[in-house]
Parts: sequence; structure tokens; C-alpha cells
Amino acid sequence: MGAPRELPPVGSYVEVIQGRDAGLIAVVLAHEGDRFVRIADGDVRRVEKPKKKNVAHVRRIHRVAETIAQKLAEGGRVTNAELRHAVRMLLEAQTANGQEREQGGT
Repeated sequence: MGAPRELPPVGSYVEVIQGRDAGLIAVVLAHEGDRFVRIADGDVRRVEKPKKKNVAHVRRIHRVAETIAQKLAEGGRVTNAELRHAVRMLLEAQTANGQEREQGGT
């Protein structure tokens, strides 16, 4: 058994790497114990019923949805529309970065 993995911060993006939702990009909404996170993307996984995932089954994307993290830290409620928007912005940024690399040649 390996060393326990560090929990991604609340509000950070993760990609599910195992399970039915493999490939799903979502936002961490809460920590549960020292091994689990609750995630949602506002579409497949809604805020009302976030998915409990073992931290070993998600890959952390080293970016944070600032507005969502701030709302959750203040105890505010996050909507499904806000989650969908945050995930869409991340995917668009990744797509734009990929296109720049192709055109830049490095």
C-alpha cells in the first residue's frame, strides 16, 4: 500500500480516471475524511448530488475555479450553471493552449 495521496483543494479541477465517469472534468466541492472528495460538474454530476470519489481515482488539474472556491469558502451556495461555466472555461483555455502550441512549433 502506497503513501496516502494529498487531497486536491476545494474549488480545484479534477479529471476522473476510474469508474463510470472516467474522463469527466469536475470541480472539488468538499473533502470527506482523508481519502475522499465530493465532485460535481453541473451537468452529469449535479450540485444536489455530488459524486463521492476516492482521491486515488481522480487526477488533479493544477488550476482552481477561483469564483467557486471563494463561494465555497464563504459558505455560499454554488449553482449547476456556475459549475458548467467553470468547466467550459477550463476546456476552452486548454483547447486554446493546444492550438497555440501547434502553431508555435514548440
